[in-house]
Amino acid sequence: MNPFAALLRSRKFLLMVLDLLVSTALYFGAKYVGPSAFEDIQFLIAVLQPVFVVGIGAIAYEDGERAKAAPDSLALRRVSKP
Repeated sequence: MNPFAALLRSRKFLLMVLDLLVSTALYFGAKYVGPSAFEDIQFLIAVLQPVFVVGIGAIAYEDGERAKAAPDSLALRRVSKP
């Protein structure tokens, strides 16, 4: 499988991109609304950020547990013989 295609299918990568898009949209949206909204949005970003980090960590843990349970299947996916 193409490494870029594998990256686009990764749940961890997609969550990271979603976090980046939400945080960026909220930041710049609030920047042009006004100073009072800007402070509220900064707080909202600070509250949402750990949720995304915990989600990515949970997926990584789940993937690690799955690899421990079936190490042979993980090795077979990495090595492709013609």
